[in-house]
Amino acid sequence: MAILAVVAGGVFFWLHGNGKSTSAGNAATAKGGKSGAPAATPVVATQAQTGNIGVYVTGLGAVTPIYTVTVKSRVDGQLMSVHFKEGDLVNQGDPLIEIDPRPYEAVVVQATGQLVRDEALLANARVDLTRYITLVAQEAVPEQQLATQRALVTQYEGTVTNDQGLLDAAKLNVDYCHITSPITGIVGLRLVDPGNIVHATDSNGMIVITQIQPISVIFTISEDQLPAILQKTRAGQKLPVEAWDRDLKTKLASGTLSTIDNLIDQTTGTLKLRATFDNGNRSLFPNQFVNARLLQQEKTSVTLLASAAIQRNTNDTYVYLIKPDNTVTIRNIKVGTSEGDQSEITSGLSSGDKVVMTGVDKLQEGSKVAPTINGAK
Repeated sequence: MAILAVVAGGVFFWLHGNGKSTSAGNAATAKGGKSGAPAATPVVATQAQTGNIGVYVTGLGAVTPIYTVTVKSRVDGQLMSVHFKEGDLVNQGDPLIEIDPRPYEAVVVQATGQLVRDEALLANARVDLTRYITLVAQEAVPEQQLATQRALVTQYEGTVTNDQGLLDAAKLNVDYCHITSPITGIVGLRLVDPGNIVHATDSNGMIVITQIQPISVIFTISEDQLPAILQKTRAGQKLPVEAWDRDLKTKLASGTLSTIDNLIDQTTGTLKLRATFDNGNRSLFPNQFVNARLLQQEKTSVTLLASAAIQRNTNDTYVYLIKPDNTVTIRNIKVGTSEGDQSEITSGLSSGDKVVMTGVDKLQEGSKVAPTINGAK
């Protein structure tokens, strides 16, 4: 009985003490700690600011060389040597290929000899013509002989002209044996090796040269975007164009719009445009697929906000605006142009306003926040 009485007393005092502790804890929780205020929610905030934003038209395009030349032989003969390496940058006029010129040089010698002989005959005929003119005046020879001599001089003049043409053609064939680069560009893979016989009638060329500096990008835009672009170009403005990679993450080159096609594709409702790039670092490669971004308009001194801070539902576009007392309020806004991670705010915010960017899922109207400005150290 004594042992039972001791145990019962211990249980009573333990329950009595635990109940007081629980009640005290509940009271402390209800008061919110020492101060009694609700804890602030930590958030990442950003600040609206004044800046410039561009209105871009984006279209899928392909890098297209302005000039591409397939070099072919204009004479028949054996390919003797090449003066380039595959992939070299060659300048206009640089020697590329040598074709055996000896057969054509022999023709030049023959044509030269023929011309010299006929020029001598012409000179002699002219001397006789001068003599016959004097004799006819003295009535020493008939006029028919003078007319015949005049015809002979004309005949020899024609022969000399023909010989000169044959000589020029022979010399031109010799020049054709020494093939030079018609443009400045990159040499592709060699299609014919030295030692082969090439012909002027061959369908395939010997090499392909592609101009890469400058180079162009042909891209398409919607026909609805055309009027604004035409308005700028007709006013004499040079519209900037940027070439980006497939993922729109890396800018490859900057250039300008050079040409607008003369018709719209009715099947797709699109129009082709050509932009020209200096391509000094050779970042653009022929037939490469790129995204072309044409700057249609530059908006200046507008209110900009990080796009990540903008919230949307089925009816409204809004932000959580941080008031001076670090409480938030829901503010409806209107968004204009968006570019990259920035958006233009046309109404609802002013430069300098702070809004919540990360942590909005824990907020409601009037919530207390502890903001950390994005990018602040």
